[in-house]
This record gives sequence, C-alpha cells and structure tokens, in this order.
Amino acid sequence: MRRSSWKIRIFIGLAIVAFAFIQKCSNTEENPYTGRSQHINMSADQEIAIGLQSAPEMAQQHGGLYPDERLQAFVDAVGNKLVQNSIARETPYQYDFHLLADDQTINAFALPGGQCFITYALFSQLTEAQLAGVMGHEIGHVVGRHSAERIADSNFWKTATMGATVGAGDMGGLVGGIGQNTLLTNGRGDELESDDLGVLFMIQAGYDPYEMIEVMKILKAAAGPNRVPEFQSTHPDPENRIEKIRESIQKYSNQ
Repeated sequence: MRRSSWKIRIFIGLAIVAFAFIQKCSNTEENPYTGRSQHINMSADQEIAIGLQSAPEMAQQHGGLYPDERLQAFVDAVGNKLVQNSIARETPYQYDFHLLADDQTINAFALPGGQCFITYALFSQLTEAQLAGVMGHEIGHVVGRHSAERIADSNFWKTATMGATVGAGDMGGLVGGIGQNTLLTNGRGDELESDDLGVLFMIQAGYDPYEMIEVMKILKAAAGPNRVPEFQSTHPDPENRIEKIRESIQKYSNQ
C-alpha cells in the first residue's frame, strides 16, 4: 500500500508540473513592440487595471506626491515627449508620470500599464536629459511588459513547486529555489532591455543618449561602496549597464 501511495503521489506531482509547462507554452506570445517572445497570462487592459489600482498605495509608501505642481508638470512634459516620439504611443497603455515626495530614497519604477514614478531624491540630481533617460527606462519596462511577464513566471513556479512537493517532498524546495533564481536573472534582463529601449526613446525624442550613462554614474555613487553583488540583485551593476548602454547608442545612432 505504501509503495502504491508513493507511485500515486509521483503521478499526481508529474501531472501538476506537466500542467504548469503546458499552460506556460500556451500563454507564450510575441511582444509586437519588441519582437521578443514572452510568457504572458493577462491582457493589456488587466495590466492597466493593476497599475491604476496599485498607484495610490505606491505613492503613499513614498510620502505621497511631491507638492510642487510646476515640477510635476515638468516631469509630465518630459515623459509625454518620450511617449509621443516613440513606439510607446502605439501601445494601448495609459502613461502617467508621478513625482514622489520621498527625498531620501533614490529610486524610479513603473507599474504594469503605464504608471511611472520617480522620487524627488533622484529627480533633484538630474538634468532634463538625464530625467528623460530615467523616464525612458521606465517606459521601456511598460512597453516590454516586464511586470506581466514576472507575474506569469511567478505563477508558473508556484504551480511547478506544488507539483514537485506533492511528488517528491523535499524536491519542492529545490524547484522553488530554481524559480527564484530564474526570476532574478530575468529581472536583470528586463533592466538591460529597458536601458536599450530608453536609449532609443531618448534619441527619438531629441535627447542626448549619453546622458543615460551619467544617470548610471549617479546611481553608482548613490549606492556607495557596499553595493550588493550583481548576481544577488535584480539590477545589473551600473558599470555593466554602462557598457550595454554604449552598445545601444552605437546601434541606434547608426540606423
């Protein structure tokens, strides 16, 4: 009986893992704006809804919006200039740009569907062209559908881990660990793709793309000497990003 029960567990576990892979393959599609094949399990409308629903909470976590309407209008103008001069305008997303009141945390990020944020701590150190580099990078995350891809990957690994746990007990933790490492690796790939798109958007909007490299220097200086090693971070080391940004500038300048 015990051996029979073990076989049943293995069979059920394998069935769950197989279901996860089949579901992943069936939800694979080509991003029409980047040409990259992605595992996505939500529509653009769902991405927009998630972003709009999450935006107020994200702003609250950073002290709310910065109270100066002139500076907010400036961020809007730079962001919209990038959108209107790039493939971003062809996407179904609703791009909104938010200047956050946080004057301590140097950060910028994007939610699914077009909600883009920058803290005052970072904004206050940037020129207009450098701000365009940061906003271009965040728009790149939206166009690249990176959040939607990470959500789909997370769901896949949850299902696969459940199958491995049912079928082989301790193996579930191993598969879960592989999933986490994969998410981190993909996260670094997302950052590099967004840098690449950001360079393109800057050129198309008339900004000097080399200012993106200056942004990387600011981020490196802000991180200080005790930076987390690249392989433990979802962001590539600024030095490696600079090298890739130079390659992107050469690629798009020659087109």
